[in-house]
Amino acid sequence: MTEDSSAHGPSDKQQVRKRIIVRRNGPYEPEPGIPIVDHLGVPIAAEAPVRLCRCGQSQTKPFCDDSHVARGFTDARDPRRVPDKLDVYAGQQAFVFDNRGTCAHSGFCTDRLSSVFHLGEEPFIAPSGARLDDLFNAVRRCPSGALGIGIGPARDANLSDVSRAAQIEVSKDGPYRVTGHVDLVDEDGTPVARNAGASQEHVSLCRCGSSLNKPFCSGMHWNVAFRDPVPDPLREPTLFEWAGGYPALLDMTRIFYGRYVPEDPLLGPLFAEMSPDHPERVAAWLSEVFGGPRFYTERYGGYRRMVSQHIGKEIRTEQRALWATYMVQSADDAGLPSDPEFRAAFVAYIEWGSRIAVENSGAGAKPPPNMPVPRWWWVCNATPAARLSAIEGDAQAATETSIALPGPGEALQFEAHIRPLFRLMDRNSMLFAFDLWKEADVIKHRQQILARLEAGTMPCDGAWPAEQVALFARWADALKPPTGS
Repeated sequence: MTEDSSAHGPSDKQQVRKRIIVRRNGPYEPEPGIPIVDHLGVPIAAEAPVRLCRCGQSQTKPFCDDSHVARGFTDARDPRRVPDKLDVYAGQQAFVFDNRGTCAHSGFCTDRLSSVFHLGEEPFIAPSGARLDDLFNAVRRCPSGALGIGIGPARDANLSDVSRAAQIEVSKDGPYRVTGHVDLVDEDGTPVARNAGASQEHVSLCRCGSSLNKPFCSGMHWNVAFRDPVPDPLREPTLFEWAGGYPALLDMTRIFYGRYVPEDPLLGPLFAEMSPDHPERVAAWLSEVFGGPRFYTERYGGYRRMVSQHIGKEIRTEQRALWATYMVQSADDAGLPSDPEFRAAFVAYIEWGSRIAVENSGAGAKPPPNMPVPRWWWVCNATPAARLSAIEGDAQAATETSIALPGPGEALQFEAHIRPLFRLMDRNSMLFAFDLWKEADVIKHRQQILARLEAGTMPCDGAWPAEQVALFARWADALKPPTGS
């Protein structure tokens, strides 16, 4: 629940500004020392010198493989782009600034604060439609830097931006999101011009190759259906992945400690001495607990460090209850997944972890110091893929998933043709006996499986189509007689 530190990194003024070189009709070349992470916040290993694809055609995304040469990629700006025009919206509490020519259409503002940002309506922004802190958060979350805010009629960088270390995030199916006051320069070292009112702290750079406003993202990745390689759809995601990774959890903890804690008379004193990076520490802890990388252990010291922050705090039960309530509310505010399976696991940990914190904080408590960081999972195998949704369309889609049947004369392979026949819910329903996703298990039990498939008793929610049963039978018949079954 609490985690404090007196250690602080150097301010932005003390840091040497990093640069990204934008090669003419070619890749981005970030200078050494700028971390590159995926959309979950997980570091991506890269060998120097780093060359990041921006033509959208590389087979080694996000890295350049010189596909831009064969494609004849050009980085000229399109005359059809949205004009560079800064709009100013006056509200009772603040002025909000917006440049549609800079927008990357990530939807963070319209999805999270629809009372202020009106999709497809005029005026687009109604600054008086939300609390001032919500306005600040919405502006700061804008990844393109199109939005700004000021108490007066001028954009205030201190209010519009946050101080972050330099980083490049490879967003999912979208642009590179650069943060941390990274300079963009061309091959000659000349700064790349930015639109009026654009943030100097963060920017979205095109990587689909189709932006109308190169090198900046204009949202064209939506129009051209730009996609990253698809991970194995049969692999069960961790809670960390399902939540949206470290960025989503950090968004949640910032809302929690920025909105709910300061205003609550019971929680406020408990966190009065917390460090400025406390939300980052809690987000790192939750990332590790929910099956992600060992962020907390590597950055802050692991279980021993966390436990040490609770000793002697004497957290009261009513404080714990409020902490849990506001954390769940913050998950809603941050847009974390709301499906029953994720929330069951999420709330279960919030309740369990906060009660352990109360126990460890009691007078005379001596918690064991060398325990591992807990690793939380789906509750009783209740994963989003383990049931048919009652929402209209979902159930039909789940039962009508097309299976890629082998072509004429194509040899049958377990991974390519048999494993995809069994959904996650099919697998989970049989894990008590064997694993339908393991070739050895299916080979061993193939006669029993085939008998149940032909009888229509497996899977339990309905019989397979005849062609799928025939496909499994053909595969099973081609194997040697099972032994020990």
